[in-house]
Amino acid sequence: MTNFLTRTPVIWTLFVLMIVIGAGFGYFQSDVGGAYLDTSSSMVQSREIVAAMTPEQRDTHFWVTVTLDTAYPLAYGGFFAAMALRYFSGLGGAAAMPALATIIVDLTENTVQALALHGTVDVLDTKEWLTPLKFGLFFLAAAIALVALIMAFVALFRRKRA
Repeated sequence: MTNFLTRTPVIWTLFVLMIVIGAGFGYFQSDVGGAYLDTSSSMVQSREIVAAMTPEQRDTHFWVTVTLDTAYPLAYGGFFAAMALRYFSGLGGAAAMPALATIIVDLTENTVQALALHGTVDVLDTKEWLTPLKFGLFFLAAAIALVALIMAFVALFRRKRA
């Protein structure tokens, strides 16, 4: 799997998917009432967001969550992990762990939100720790990917000089 994930076309595909899916959230923002549950870590605010939605907005938010917001962590997490695996050599596995953990936490948060939006069960209390954990892992994984990108540029310039 590591060999596949670290191939240049795969990295570029994950990067493009990350951008396109991210833009998709902006496209549907008004259809969900303007506020996505992903941005709130407060259980009170999350419940207020859901309560303020019309049934159509809840339905749209549900479908955005189970489609776009399921694909999004796979795209950005895959991209961040691929960058770490490719450019951190022997430490790549360890450097990719925050990205992989972000995928798991983000998908867990999506499940919590989908259940609340569908009216199945309210476990929005877990957002008090899930959402901050997701963002913390996301920013750590993004920082690792940024360092990997810098390492890639340094290697590219060294090859050109040689």
